[in-house]
Amino acid sequence: SVKCPLLVSAAPVAGLGLDAELQVERRSVPDECPRTVRSGDFVRYHYVGTFPDGQKFDSSYDRDSTFNVFVGKGQLIAGMDQALVGMCVNERRFVKIPPKLAYGSEGVSGVIPPDSVLHFDVLLMDIWNSDDQVQVHTYFKPPSCPRTIQVSDFVRYHYNGTFLDGTLFDSSHNRMKTYDTYVGIGWLIPGMDKGLLGMCVGEKRIITIPPFLAYGEEGDGKDIPGQASLVFDVALLDLHNPKDGISIENKVVPENCERRSQSGDFLRYHYNGTLLDGTFFDSSYSRNRTFDTYIGQGYVIAGMDEGLLGVCIGEKRRIVVPPHLGYGEEGRGNIPGSAVLVFDIHVIDFHNPSDSISITSHYKPPDCSVLSKKGDYLKYHYNASLLDGTLLDSTWNLGKTYNIVLGSGQVVLGMDMGLREMCVGEKRTVIIPPHLGYGEAGVDGEVPGSAVLVFDIELLELVAGLPEGYMFIWNGEVSPNLFEEIDKDGNGEVLLEEFSEYIHAQVASGKGKLAPGFDAEMIVKNMFTNQDRNGDGKVTAEEFKLKDQEAKHDEL
Repeated sequence: SVKCPLLVSAAPVAGLGLDAELQVERRSVPDECPRTVRSGDFVRYHYVGTFPDGQKFDSSYDRDSTFNVFVGKGQLIAGMDQALVGMCVNERRFVKIPPKLAYGSEGVSGVIPPDSVLHFDVLLMDIWNSDDQVQVHTYFKPPSCPRTIQVSDFVRYHYNGTFLDGTLFDSSHNRMKTYDTYVGIGWLIPGMDKGLLGMCVGEKRIITIPPFLAYGEEGDGKDIPGQASLVFDVALLDLHNPKDGISIENKVVPENCERRSQSGDFLRYHYNGTLLDGTFFDSSYSRNRTFDTYIGQGYVIAGMDEGLLGVCIGEKRRIVVPPHLGYGEEGRGNIPGSAVLVFDIHVIDFHNPSDSISITSHYKPPDCSVLSKKGDYLKYHYNASLLDGTLLDSTWNLGKTYNIVLGSGQVVLGMDMGLREMCVGEKRTVIIPPHLGYGEAGVDGEVPGSAVLVFDIELLELVAGLPEGYMFIWNGEVSPNLFEEIDKDGNGEVLLEEFSEYIHAQVASGKGKLAPGFDAEMIVKNMFTNQDRNGDGKVTAEEFKLKDQEAKHDEL
């Protein structure tokens, strides 16, 4: 068989052996040459062998396979053993070898005639040595590196895989999917298992692996030939360990934190969601709406269920969630499988469904004996805001009070409760949970759903209401001849006009009082309707009764 050689470079190379008749021309030399062939190295090269007249006698290209051999160990003809020394990967050499450094006077039967000068056009593809180790060159490292790859970690990375000559054989970028694997437990070729150790998320490094730490003599049977050195350009995107829990970094914690969130609370919070390498995947801010959920009850991923416990209203924290506490191996939407998630959250408010209102009185006048009760007519000012201080509404800004009858359903239940037992001039803050406010729906464009509300209130005026069940009362004794006084024309029938005129006259004189805060005409009309038992538009003496004579009616 023919011992085959390789390409070499222009101009004779100094120190290239003992025989001056060996000629080496370096026809193409790469700009970068970190390493050259030394005796004892293993090389892979392509070549074309010709006689001086140009006739080809052999070519590795025809076999579609490089020639793979140790240099300087007698596995090549002497001229080629000498000619390969000092070559760079991707260097091309033209070599003229005299017979005495080739096949001499014997030649090779049927292939190389005796005393033949041989020409070889050689291109070097690969060099390695059995003493080589994995080589790691980091060309980018992020400023912050809180954690590096250790044995048994799970990683997600992108890579380009090339041979030593730069030929691409594989790329995760082309597949648009990271390579996801455990490190150091035999899921990777040994050189990669070693080359990834110590990497930070965001780091980029080049890992050069000799074949005996890669796919060895056989290659992978597909794209990687036997005895090939491999070069991986790796960018680490993600890193976790199956034993990891969540990690929490407090960014902003309010000075005053009267209460921290507990399991069963309902939270409203904003968040930005990114992958560990900073890739954005979701944000509540972009939707201009908080994320609202119960915590500790499985309504959110396990890592967030845990990470949202113990927060204060107004707190900002970073929650890092490993995939087994996030979306697992499958991922979800634009979240890839096995991804570590980073949530930067801002807690807007939280409450518990068992919460009642909270009342804090800031000022009470010296005389605070008359306290508001159901039925009283109140005039008050307020500022309404969210727990984060966002102003929703203000009567002070409008320049007029808000007026209601307490206990009549004119305000949300929490406000009705918050205005009880308040005296004129008092100032208080009332905090109302959503189930006593505007509920899950809120008020479109004004109050967010499930929002806790804060009302700063000042009571300016109180008109005492009537006893429960009454819309009109007498301030003194009731005339024994009441029907006759109302029936001025004495015809035994009272019409609405007569009834209304009489009642208003009693109110004007101070003898009677209508329930404050309601439409007086509507009250009087209802009183008349209640007395007009047969609905004929007039009240007779037989129909006419006072309230204490018939408890089921709300009049007189």
